[in-house]
Amino acid sequence: MERDYIMVNFRKITEDNFDAIIKMKRPDGEGFVASNAVSLAQAWLYRDDGDVFPCAIYDDDTVIGFMLLEEDMEDERLGLWRIMFPPENEGKGYGTAAVKLMIRYAKESGRYKSIGLLCGPKNYNARHIYDKLGFQPTGDICYGDVEMRLEL
Repeated sequence: MERDYIMVNFRKITEDNFDAIIKMKRPDGEGFVASNAVSLAQAWLYRDDGDVFPCAIYDDDTVIGFMLLEEDMEDERLGLWRIMFPPENEGKGYGTAAVKLMIRYAKESGRYKSIGLLCGPKNYNARHIYDKLGFQPTGDICYGDVEMRLEL
């Protein structure tokens, strides 16, 4: 049953949620997003730069998804590097709620002028969310994906 109002929250990756994050999978061959294990490895790889932030997405106390953010303070931009929900958590409004929360945090921080992301041209569900939240294509294609930006 779908709720009228979805409330999600972000938490650090810890021993308590690590296994749930690693076990989340997308359908084989979909190719929209790297595995969470790869994303966490990349976050670890760039940890000394201090600008990559992995987080678990929760609905109350249940892990429902994963997000990887990247700061580019030179351009005053927050990057949505990855967002992933397993198939059992699709179509429930979690993606929209998580992106809205990320936008709210970015605005409230006062640190960013924009939010950027890349969206696969065939990832229609994600593109629908980004479009309805005001992200605009920049006209650039990066790694075969459409670059999008939301001016804050």
